Order: sequence, then C-alpha cells, then structure tokens
Amino acid sequence: MRSLGLDIGDRRIGVALSDPQGILASPLTIIERQDELADIAAIVNIANQNQVGRIIVGLPLSMDGSFSEQTEKVRDFIQKLSEHTDIPVEFRDERLSTLAAQRLMRPLRKTGKKLRHDDAAAAALILQSYLDESQ
Repeated sequence: MRSLGLDIGDRRIGVALSDPQGILASPLTIIERQDELADIAAIVNIANQNQVGRIIVGLPLSMDGSFSEQTEKVRDFIQKLSEHTDIPVEFRDERLSTLAAQRLMRPLRKTGKKLRHDDAAAAALILQSYLDESQ
C-alpha cells in the first residue's frame, strides 16, 4: 500500500510518496500554499491519483516535545483535510526533519543549481521514518 508523506509549512507543503510495497519514500512535489481549500484539493488529488492508503503528516513539536503555535496550525489543517477524504491520517514527530533534509540537499546546492526541494525531502524523511518503524 502506498503512503503519502506531508511536511506542512506556512508557505509550502512538501509531498513524498512511498513505493507500492510501502518500503521506500521519495520526494514527490511541493505545493505552493494558496488557500486552505485549494491546498486540501491538491493533496486529495495527489492521494487519489496515486491510490494512497494512508497519509503521514509531520507534526512540528518544540524541541522539548511540547506543542507550539505551528503544531496547532498543522493539526487544524489536518482536521480540515480529514473532512475531505476517507484516507486515514497519522501524525509523525518531525523535529529536525527539515534540517536533515537541508543537510542531505547541501551537495546538490554546491553545483550552483537553485533547489527548492527541501520541503519534499523533509516529507520523504518523515515518511521513511514511519515506513521503517512499521516494517
């Protein structure tokens, strides 16, 4: 079963997709935030096109594990997303996933190419962590 990974930010949503066997996560795309309904429609469309069986969402906790303002924004957004799809949604601690993605992408930046895939790479790291634990 395929899983979709999301790294939800204020300006962009990083999207990752697993292989059909649910073993390997790969960055898929970035959704530039417009408004909630358009963002939700884009996610649901991607999930339906790829026959996704579950959605894994990075939950941005504070370093001490407590909820922050951003945590609440993500939870509110996911509540609204859940009203538009029957696909089960699970949260995953995403602390340091963006930093890890930036480190992974650093060698590509040295080539002089302008990259904006950190968000999708972070979503892939979040999803891969989930897939590794559920194996």
